Amino acid sequence: MNIKIKATKLELTEAIRSYCQEKMDMASKYLGGVKVLNCDMEIEKSVGGQRKGEIFRAEVNLEVPRKLLRVEKTEKDLYKAIDKVKDDLEMMIKKYKEKLIDKKRGK
Repeated sequence: MNIKIKATKLELTEAIRSYCQEKMDMASKYLGGVKVLNCDMEIEKSVGGQRKGEIFRAEVNLEVPRKLLRVEKTEKDLYKAIDKVKDDLEMMIKKYKEKLIDKKRGK
């Protein structure tokens, strides 16, 4: 799966890029025969309030036929945010595929 990765307020290193690619490849195995039209991923570093410190946000927009699957998570660690986005995206893909199967069955 071809992913467009955008980094805001942080440097997109090769390690971060490969980690994102690896996690999205793991999520893509749940797609099966579903065609991916577009996949955008954005990672961002923002500063919370006085006591929050740095907060990282990861967001994925996965465009599939007739639907846009969007997940956004914030964490204190960038890699945790990416992992949580992957987990939620897997759940959304499973739900999307179940709906497709139910429509074919006429439920």
